[in-house]
Amino acid sequence: MIKNPKLAGVLFVSLLSILLCSCGSEPSVYRTGFIAMDTYIDITVYGKNAESAAKAVKEEVMRIESLMSVTAPDSEVSKINAMAGETVTVSDDTEKVIRAALEIGEESGGALDITLRPVITEWGFTTGDYKIPDGETLDNLLEKVDYRSVKVGDNTVFLPFGEQIDLGAAAKGYAGDRAVAVLKENGVESAIISLGGNVQALGAKIGGTSWNIAVNNPFNEGNMCLLKLENASVVTSGNYERYFESEDGKRYHHIIDPADGYPADNGIVSATIAGESGLECDALSTAIFVMGAEKAEKLWREKGGFEMLLVTEDKRIILTEGLTDVFTNLSDMEVSEIKR
Repeated sequence: MIKNPKLAGVLFVSLLSILLCSCGSEPSVYRTGFIAMDTYIDITVYGKNAESAAKAVKEEVMRIESLMSVTAPDSEVSKINAMAGETVTVSDDTEKVIRAALEIGEESGGALDITLRPVITEWGFTTGDYKIPDGETLDNLLEKVDYRSVKVGDNTVFLPFGEQIDLGAAAKGYAGDRAVAVLKENGVESAIISLGGNVQALGAKIGGTSWNIAVNNPFNEGNMCLLKLENASVVTSGNYERYFESEDGKRYHHIIDPADGYPADNGIVSATIAGESGLECDALSTAIFVMGAEKAEKLWREKGGFEMLLVTEDKRIILTEGLTDVFTNLSDMEVSEIKR
């Protein structure tokens, strides 16, 4: 018998020091929220065009979802899966996300694999019908898992027959990028967007100070730290976000290692990535969680362009040097820094 899953949020924006005022000479503020991409999305926008810009963001996020949802039958991703074995025409958006995910897959040695969907489904993480698959079943499913078999052309995607893709490790990050682009098109210079485990910050807070982005403590319901950032994306993947427990109390989380088909188990309980690109941070957060600390550090040195904060199962925080000056520890965990 499988117990009910426990869900936990990953990031939220600390708004305590933000003055929400639309009167006098202060810029107006508009805050709204909605459900999309299997999560609650919260938007806070400042400026004269705040309300119209926020509504434009919602439309854009819903458009991205309509293209990349793995469950919506009319999405481009569903079409790719249904027509496996044939070449499918896709939008610029879907092509860009698939290309980026495949690139991270290559750079991470396959730690991120968008063709892992059949394995994730077998565990029940896409349906809610949770179960522990037997080894033979996983071995058979893994024969159809290989990101290298996906071929992307100019607005085309070819997926071999029997394979399926899922862009859940990248689509929200891209939606965050597009949200920022829409805000800029509407003249907005200050905004914060939370897409579940993804936070996208545009500019700084009114007054010029950086946003306070809180990262959850994976061992309790409090905040582990604050990151003071602006014009940045922050994405966290953790083993506490979505999981189920067996009768004997063992936890099985949703981040699957493509190497063996089981939940990643390498000493990491949380991986937070910060950078300019939401798409890249989203994909990297999953890949780095699967890779573990040692391989993640190697990728950080080789690739560059992002910073990371890892939490280990023995309650240690490991962060790269680019986050040192913007990091405030709210926990009692020991902190170590990785330098280049």
